[in-house]
Amino acid sequence: MPIDLICLDADDTLWHNMRFFDAAEEAYVAMLAPFAEVGVARETLAAVETRNLALYGYGAKSFTLSTIEAAVELVGDALPVATIRQLLAAGRDLLAHPVELFDDIAATLDALAARGRLVLVTKGDLLHQESKLAASGLGDRFAGVEIVSDKTTATFDALFARFGVAAARCVMAGDSMRSDVLPALAAGAYAAFIPQANGWAHEAAPPPADQARFRQLARLSELPGWIDTIA
Repeated sequence: MPIDLICLDADDTLWHNMRFFDAAEEAYVAMLAPFAEVGVARETLAAVETRNLALYGYGAKSFTLSTIEAAVELVGDALPVATIRQLLAAGRDLLAHPVELFDDIAATLDALAARGRLVLVTKGDLLHQESKLAASGLGDRFAGVEIVSDKTTATFDALFARFGVAAARCVMAGDSMRSDVLPALAAGAYAAFIPQANGWAHEAAPPPADQARFRQLARLSELPGWIDTIA
């Protein structure tokens, strides 16, 4: 059965993302060094981030708010205003980072577009994701762009219905087992996992028990070949 709809994640699938969040976290740790041990600072931030996802969602703005909240938890009223200013500045840098595409992304997207309609499926802050897509120069290659608050089975059910394609004729590819692979498989699609170094622990999950519609790839450029084996 041929694949008609090819859904792709954006951050750390088309372009680098976690390296900039890692740099922002290192800046936060350095700012908190006079007040908290490195491990405690990281653990506190991770706990605050997870707690805030339901309130702020995903993305750089949520991360920045969480760094400030974590700093307040660690230091209390003694937190210098200058440190808050520095955390806000680090957040602005995170929002303004350059879009650095992975190698051969444009050629890979052209190869995929020859096999089916392309849809970008990404989560995070709407304005930031739109600006990154515009800066990437890749927008014209997609038949649709879906910027969502989270990726769930219901997200993919609705997406496939909106494009009028049966789930069995769709594939999703991305770097998150939790957000890209498992919900797409649960919706009845195929899914490719393309892990990246230093992936966010929140997005980790065990691989699917049934791997009939699942494949782990080393890079996105391997996706056209796998799609050909499906068809």
